[in-house]
Amino acid sequence: MIADLQCVVLDCSDPAELAAFYQSLLGGTVNQQDKRWALGDGWATLHTPSGLVLAFQRAAEYQPPLWADPARPQQFHLDFGVADLDRAQEQVLARGATTLDDGSDGRSWRIYADPAGHPFCLVRH
Repeated sequence: MIADLQCVVLDCSDPAELAAFYQSLLGGTVNQQDKRWALGDGWATLHTPSGLVLAFQRAAEYQPPLWADPARPQQFHLDFGVADLDRAQEQVLARGATTLDDGSDGRSWRIYADPAGHPFCLVRH
């Protein structure tokens, strides 16, 4: 092993807004004191109950990825396990997510974008 994953960092135009969005999905503490990161206007963190840390970094000219457009690819995405896809969909949409692919073909996952345009999936477990 070479390293431990400390956090996943997402570029965005509004770090505090995106941290609040993910906190509403995952729980946890926004901007918890942590010696690994300095907090400020251009940076926010979310320490989740599972131990995962997400960080949000202001990018001056942020351009969100466009789903299925190679000109602005997704670059990465997050998968979240859920017991009930329909209920989880209601909850993420109510918090500001948008649907990218509703999984109408009956598969066990659906694709959404967070308020900054980053794709993420809800996956039935």
